[in-house]
Amino acid sequence: MKTWITIVTTLIMALLAPIASAGQLAAVNIINQATGERLPIWRHQGVNYVAGKPGDRYAIEIRNKTDERVLSVLSVDGINVLTGSTASPAQAGYVLNTWQTMEVKGWRKNMDEVAAFYFSQLPDSYAARTGRPDNVGVIGIALFREYVEPAYVRQEEYSRNSAATAQAPVPSSAPAPAITGSMAKRADGAELADSRIGTGHGERLPSAVRSTDFRRATSMANEIISIRYDTYAHLVARGIIPRTRHDQPNPFPGGFVPDPE
Repeated sequence: MKTWITIVTTLIMALLAPIASAGQLAAVNIINQATGERLPIWRHQGVNYVAGKPGDRYAIEIRNKTDERVLSVLSVDGINVLTGSTASPAQAGYVLNTWQTMEVKGWRKNMDEVAAFYFSQLPDSYAARTGRPDNVGVIGIALFREYVEPAYVRQEEYSRNSAATAQAPVPSSAPAPAITGSMAKRADGAELADSRIGTGHGERLPSAVRSTDFRRATSMANEIISIRYDTYAHLVARGIIPRTRHDQPNPFPGGFVPDPE
């Protein structure tokens, strides 16, 4: 019986374990800069969450999962991390090369430095200090594919290939024909709200970048990944992070009566 209970408990804890946030174009992690660990990402009712501790510096890790360049427009608390403007997917962002992984450690101050991201109390967040506290508590990445010029073939070659295709049998699983020309572009409670955490504007850190050109394949983002964050206690209280046995008081912890301090 004990063995059966152990197996069931293990399976339940595995189902409750945090998952990583990954999209089709990129994978995203939040990294604690003091320890180097990737913070667990919990998924609740279709939304990603991480638990942050006020005072801890963090970085946003973005990994390009494709064999093409990808533009990532990054916002924290509703603010573009490059320009400081209220965020919109149409704004500037970071370009990741094929399979590249990069860490964004702070608010971009110039081509060589950023001001560190750190979890802060709401009044100390950069968003609140600049009069924009409404979207505190969320990190967003809008991802864009790069426009690729369509390939053209000579008319005689096109006619020859078309005649050969017309004579050949088409299997039932054949993909749809490619479209050429201009159409080839790829398409809470009030008591918790009072003590929410945000992202502060911290110390200067070295972070060199360079300018590059990037033409978006579409005006709308191909993918948007968002991660909300709050304190661990708040996420447990809201039922987002499951309670463990260590979160419950134990009426019989054992031992003798110690002297009071």
